Amino acid sequence: MLKVGARRRFQNLTSLPNNSFASIFLAKMELQSPTTLVLCGKSTVENELARCLKSNNRLKLPDGSPLNVVLNSDIECIDRTENDGTFCVNSYMSALSTSRFGRLLVYSPKLASTHDVVSHNFEELPVGGVCVADVQFKGRGRSKNVWESPKGCLMYSFTIQMEDGRVVPLVQYVVSLAMTEAINDVCRNSGMPHLNVRIKWPNDLYLDGAKVGGILCTSVYKSKKFNISSGVGLNVSNQKPTTCLNSVLQRLTPCAHQLQLEDIIAAFFNKFESFYDIFINQGFQTLEELYYKTWLHSGQRVIVQEKNEKRESISEDAVIIQGLTTSGYLLAVTEDGQTCELHPDGNSFDFFKGLVRRKLT
Repeated sequence: MLKVGARRRFQNLTSLPNNSFASIFLAKMELQSPTTLVLCGKSTVENELARCLKSNNRLKLPDGSPLNVVLNSDIECIDRTENDGTFCVNSYMSALSTSRFGRLLVYSPKLASTHDVVSHNFEELPVGGVCVADVQFKGRGRSKNVWESPKGCLMYSFTIQMEDGRVVPLVQYVVSLAMTEAINDVCRNSGMPHLNVRIKWPNDLYLDGAKVGGILCTSVYKSKKFNISSGVGLNVSNQKPTTCLNSVLQRLTPCAHQLQLEDIIAAFFNKFESFYDIFINQGFQTLEELYYKTWLHSGQRVIVQEKNEKRESISEDAVIIQGLTTSGYLLAVTEDGQTCELHPDGNSFDFFKGLVRRKLT
């Protein structure tokens, strides 16, 4: 994921292999002005929905720009060289074993934002419908940051629907945990070394001290339900601007095997569906122990700055992070043993440099 503030130029971002009909077809679509969306379902039910979406022209882009919507069944499977960054729809569907999430796929070789596609078409997509792009040039980040993403990034957004607004803020933690566990599963099942991907609260993924991914969840309340669009970005094969999973993997093992985008996202949905059911039926506290093993912050000492209005000065106090509160903020203990809740100030790019303390009764 590339932040626009540090924009880099990439050549041939949208090139596709030339050895199949599908590759040539999609390449031609990219050269034309309309955005191309390829629809595919896991079963007959989802494929029928895909046909309806195509025939009724029900999918729209937020800016109203034209679309080319095609069915995956109408084009041949894309033959690609390993790790060329082109998403293989059929490989993903073969690895997916969910009953709800990820079963209707919207794929695009090049797209402004997967998050905008699912949020703008939320009512047309089934719960769990997912949009994936090879290249994303106007992705959404926290605090309205815009992200460019070249090939080699795993970029997708999917739909969730919830009724209890009190636990909606916690769903981003379930998404983060599902991704770290999915990476563990893929490495284990493929005989690869373990990659110690960790969660930096609230929604970043880190490996060897560098950011390799992030999660963005937005919600809209409508008809007594929260329509949540969850976006995930993960550096799998692109080494810039920080590092990526496969670069770290190559340092750990001489084997030529590398992580594939399709395996990771399929493993994510397989894991997320299980975690989500636990989260809804038993609460996040059932997942907390595993979450705390994965995040970076247990026992972390942080400095909280507070302005003294009378003295017009800023005081600094050290607190120790203990976990999460029921509302999803950081639970901390002061040096004199008082518990408090830490909130981001909404201005700092790094959450831990702008924490606001609130005492808990």
